[in-house]
Amino acid sequence: MPDLLQCAGKFKQTFKHVALKEIETFLEDASVKEYRKGELVYAENTRVKGCFLLYSGVVKIFQTGSGGKEQIIRLGKEGDIFGFRSIIREETTCTSVTTLTNCILCRVPGQALLQAIARDPAFARAMIQIACKELGEANRYIKDVAQKHVKTRLAEILLRLAGDFGLEEDGTLAINLKREDLGNFVGTATETLIRLLSELKVERVIETRGRRVRILNVEKLRDLSR
Repeated sequence: MPDLLQCAGKFKQTFKHVALKEIETFLEDASVKEYRKGELVYAENTRVKGCFLLYSGVVKIFQTGSGGKEQIIRLGKEGDIFGFRSIIREETTCTSVTTLTNCILCRVPGQALLQAIARDPAFARAMIQIACKELGEANRYIKDVAQKHVKTRLAEILLRLAGDFGLEEDGTLAINLKREDLGNFVGTATETLIRLLSELKVERVIETRGRRVRILNVEKLRDLSR
């Protein structure tokens, strides 16, 4: 398990313009915990007493709609911070977070977050930028769901996964998702997703092996995403 100094070094990558000493102060009362794959970190409409920093692993951040269907908002990767909105707004969470892999999370008390924002303008600016980035992504997602064809959204999500998590040497996505999770990220039924993946395979845009997706033609995928 990493100690708090190692956590501070990791999150210096996210808070690039914040002094390392300030990050160490922010993490003074943090706790570090390992989560197994598939564990719930917190559920929507609950009150959390702290925010979370993802030291390692991948989490899915989602909302639950009618019939219990999940809508994945985004995937959290190493260095991401989440759960801060409900602390700042003093309200219940609007999303749920579940681990997609084994993860190590640093939990920071809410008071430490509020004190860091009040104490250090660079930290406050970093948090504002993170919040604005998430808001921009949410607005774009709403627009995409309303205006874009499902196949276009699938191409866009595959490119985003490649950008966020990288590709292996043969072009295979470094992250592999269950078809249900990928469908929930795109915003479509699993059956529709499987059909669209088959279409992309016939068009020689991708290749699949189990959950693994290999991108064969990046340019064609970019054309489809537009």
